[in-house]
Amino acid sequence: MTDAKMTGDERLARVARGWDEAAEGYDAYFVPRFAPWVSAAVEAIGEIPEGPVLVPCCGTFPELDLLVERFPDREITGIDLSAGMVRRARERAARSARPGVEVVQGDASTLDPRWSGACAAVVSVLGLQQLPDPETAIRSWFDALRPGGILSVVYWPEVTEDDGPFALVAKVIGEGSDHSWEDRLVVVLDDAEIERDELVSYPMTHPDAATYFDAANHAGSMRALALARGDAFIAQLREKYLKLAPEGEWTHHPRARLIVVRKPLSRAVAAPPTS
Repeated sequence: MTDAKMTGDERLARVARGWDEAAEGYDAYFVPRFAPWVSAAVEAIGEIPEGPVLVPCCGTFPELDLLVERFPDREITGIDLSAGMVRRARERAARSARPGVEVVQGDASTLDPRWSGACAAVVSVLGLQQLPDPETAIRSWFDALRPGGILSVVYWPEVTEDDGPFALVAKVIGEGSDHSWEDRLVVVLDDAEIERDELVSYPMTHPDAATYFDAANHAGSMRALALARGDAFIAQLREKYLKLAPEGEWTHHPRARLIVVRKPLSRAVAAPPTS
C-alpha cells in the first residue's frame, strides 16, 4: 500500500513498528549525535509556572537527564507510541532513580484530555515531522499548557541541508511528502506568544557514508520505509547513495527548526486588581 492510500492511523502504526525495531540502535548511534538539538530545546525553556513537564514523542527519552537537572522537583512524563522506544526510555528513567518520572506508551499526536491546561512546559525534539498531522499535534501540545507555560519544539524541516548525508538520502529516495503544514504551525498557535522561531544548526560527523546509511536504515527514520518497501528496494537505494557519496569521514551541519511559544497569562493573573 502506498503512502497516498494509507490512513493517518496506518502511517502512524508503520512508523511505530519501524521505531520498535530501531530503538536500540537509535540510542547508540543517533542519540549522541542529536544531543545538541536536545540541549537547545531544553535550554530554551525559561521561567515556568508550577506543574509537570511533558515530553511527547520522547523516543528513548534523551531529554530526561537535562530536564531532571533543570527541574529537580517537577513531575516529568514522556510519551511515545513505539513499544521499543518506551522500553528504552523506561530503562533510562530507572537509571536516573528520580521519583516523579514516568514513561507512557501512547499516541503523542493528540494528548489525553487529562493533560489539558495542566503542564508547566511541553518539550518535544525531532518527533513532530513524523506525525501524520503535525498541526493538530502542536496545537494539542500547546493546549496542554497552563497559563504562563512554555512549549519548546525542535523538528527536522523539509530541507535540513543543501549538501550532506541527509540531503543525499532524500535525493536518492526521491519521494517527497507534503510539508505545507510547516507554514501553518505558528498560524495554529495564533493565541501564543512567540518567543523564538529559528533554524538551529550543529555539526554532525559520521565515520563514512555507508555507516550513516546503514544506521538510518536499521536504527533511524528509514526503518519504516524499509518495512514498507522491502530489502531489495533499500539495497538499490544504498547502491545509488554510495555512488554519489564522498569517501571517508563525513561532517555536515543539518538545520532543525526551533519553535518556542508561551501561553499567555489570563487577564486576571497578568493584571491583578489594584484595590
